[in-house]
Order: sequence, then structure tokens, then C-alpha cells
Amino acid sequence: MDRFDEAREWIKYSDNDLTAVNQLITHHPVQIEIVCYLCQQSAEKALKAYWVFQGVKPPKTHDLNLLFAECSKFDERFNDLVNECIRLNVYASQPRYPFGLDLIDEDMRTAIKDCNKISELAKSLMIPKES
Repeated sequence: MDRFDEAREWIKYSDNDLTAVNQLITHHPVQIEIVCYLCQQSAEKALKAYWVFQGVKPPKTHDLNLLFAECSKFDERFNDLVNECIRLNVYASQPRYPFGLDLIDEDMRTAIKDCNKISELAKSLMIPKES
């Protein structure tokens, strides 16, 4: 599998997380913690896809700050995502355990928006250049 195929696989998994988010937000009560967690996971996979697209093997980490910093070395537009990555980073593990976060609908809406912004940038930069 070449790096382009591998990057597409990462994007597929990122998109699967977003599909789950869109399904979960239609159920009531909405499981806000799970939605926020999946948004973080989707963003993580999109950033890792961009690493792979660049020919770099991504590390086994959930740290969006580290991932976006490396992506910004390839394209400075990732620097515009610093706040989104900081906000989503907290959802990497805390929502998986009780008593970690007290999240509200606004947190969830922001997480979805942040995740989409990260995913859209990563995908837009992985379009192969025409020769």
C-alpha cells in the first residue's frame, strides 16, 4: 500500500467517526461526552492522514497539539488550527472516565465545528498535485 492509499484509509476512519457523531446527535438524550471524544478521534485521524500523505509515519499518540505542530512544518495553514486542537485535545481520554468533565451542548457544538475544520483542511491539502 502506498502512502496515498494509506492516507485515504486514515481519512476513511476519520470520516467514520464523524458519521457516528452525526448519528449520535440525533438520539436523545445526546451522549455529549461520547460525541466530544469521537470529534477528537476524528481530528486525530485526519492529522495522522496528513502525516502519512507527507510520507511520515505518525506516532502512537492522541496529542493533537503534537500532531498539528508536525503538520504545520509541511504547511503553515495548520497553525490556524491551534485553538481547535487545544480545545479538542482534552477529549482524548477524559470523557472515557467518570467524573472527568462536565460538558454542555455548547461544548459539543464547538467540538463538532473544530473537528470539521481540522478534517476539511487536512483533506483539502491531500489532493494530489497535477503534473
